[in-house]
Amino acid sequence: MPVQYEVTKVTATAKADIHGDFDTHFYRGQDEISEEGVLKLSEKYVKKSKFPEFLPTWDPYQKFPPLTFHEYYDPGIRADPEFPNLFKNNEKLSISKITPKFGTELRGVQLTELNNAGRDELALLVAQRGVVVFRDQDFASRGPEYAMRFGEHFGKLHIHQTSGAPEKYPHLHITFRRPDRQEFDRVFRDSHSSIRFHTDVSYELQPPSYTFFSVLEGPEGGGDTLFSDSLEAFNRLSPSLQEYLSQLHVVHSSKEQAENSSRQGGIQRREPVFHIHPLVRVHPVLKKKTLFVNRMFSRKILELKQPESDLLLKFLYDLVENTQDLQLRARWEPGTVTVWDNRRAHHSAVIDWDEPVSRHAFRITPHGERPVEDLKYLNDKTYYPS
Repeated sequence: MPVQYEVTKVTATAKADIHGDFDTHFYRGQDEISEEGVLKLSEKYVKKSKFPEFLPTWDPYQKFPPLTFHEYYDPGIRADPEFPNLFKNNEKLSISKITPKFGTELRGVQLTELNNAGRDELALLVAQRGVVVFRDQDFASRGPEYAMRFGEHFGKLHIHQTSGAPEKYPHLHITFRRPDRQEFDRVFRDSHSSIRFHTDVSYELQPPSYTFFSVLEGPEGGGDTLFSDSLEAFNRLSPSLQEYLSQLHVVHSSKEQAENSSRQGGIQRREPVFHIHPLVRVHPVLKKKTLFVNRMFSRKILELKQPESDLLLKFLYDLVENTQDLQLRARWEPGTVTVWDNRRAHHSAVIDWDEPVSRHAFRITPHGERPVEDLKYLNDKTYYPS
């Protein structure tokens, strides 16, 4: 098929080294293998962990079939815009905007106490603000089973193709930066920066809607997360360019990430995939357009020749990554859970400490809708970019 030929052609020459997940992969020679053949962290790290039930394992025998289309209905659409359940009768409530258009910090709301209507309102708030930082949460103390069940309210949970997960809980994505100098040598071996802006697993047929991220352990200072708003980035473009971009489609690939895992001795739960998504997607809750490209997983604009595609994609990457008045910096402290909308928020970890401290976090990632250029195609199984 001509489209498959193009997909194969444009990914064959991609630079795989920039697509590694430095804190999600198994590393041969640094980590261990159990008698059953399951890959795991070195015992010296396990003994120091305050949350061993959330530590990553990589089971090479764990295989899953290709993901297939399913209908998705965003819980934010059915939410009450007055937020009566999320904010009801709460004298302890503290709400502060991180930037005027993007990001909110909340204190006084306990996620584990929300009823279903409150969770729907949570989805609406995250869609409206892009990123919401919740402080003083007891989320992690409930354990992996609770975290998984909580996430299921927002959609079918994603299982990552290569990352670590707690034993018996493949739906939880674990990031774990080992308290070892080798971690930092890997990141800065061939780069001056740790910044890798992306949207989570955009290569899937139905990439995530909302991401829930909780840091369990980390450095006293640093290790923040950067976010950039692709909705406002689209609004900054000239009307003529907005119109042109809205006609284009982009190949997203998981192949390079899979190869990176393989080189480290890691696993592959599913076969790598390529999917075509509109360069500009429409948000089903906000009914607004956002740019949907990222340097980690986007490969080529189908309607353009390779040099043209490279030039335009670089312009869009630079817009999202380097325009500081589109961005916020989320600071982590004990008990923080940050929720963001992957359809508009790009993010990057910040590695700015080098003392031997574990940075351990878990992620819950529900699938969203298949990205569409027009909401008339929402949940249309036959939709395919023209």
